[in-house]
Amino acid sequence: MTGPGGTRVLSLDSLVRIQRGRLTPDAPRRLPVPDGMTAPMGCDAVAVPARFGPLVLPRLPRVGCVYADDAHWWWLVPSDSDYALEWPAPAHYAAGAVLPGPPAGTDAPGLPGLIHRPDGTLPYTPPIPLYLALCGLTGTTPVWSRPVTA
Repeated sequence: MTGPGGTRVLSLDSLVRIQRGRLTPDAPRRLPVPDGMTAPMGCDAVAVPARFGPLVLPRLPRVGCVYADDAHWWWLVPSDSDYALEWPAPAHYAAGAVLPGPPAGTDAPGLPGLIHRPDGTLPYTPPIPLYLALCGLTGTTPVWSRPVTA
């Protein structure tokens, strides 16, 4: 792409990929958006213990990118999917899809592997069905169904 005056213009996707490619010792570990996919609404992640992963999948009408390691399964969701929601324990909400643990370049374990990639270009699992599936599995009442206290 070229802009006015023949200067080269980089798209936002290109800038994001360049940033992801930079590995510095203090860089956080993030779940990547697979090549060929875009995350126009930003990207966060929801993790659950690995034993819950296979129980969540059949409860979802659409499954986006799912990553897994021995300990957790991670679902990519649009940014701010925690707004006005209390994700039920033992789920962990990770803003920016940043994984807990030491930064990249240290003794950090590798990234979880991609175990599900949806058709199309969007990596997201819809957050409300994921939230409801996790509430059902953990016996948690969804936040909007709880009694209001003054």
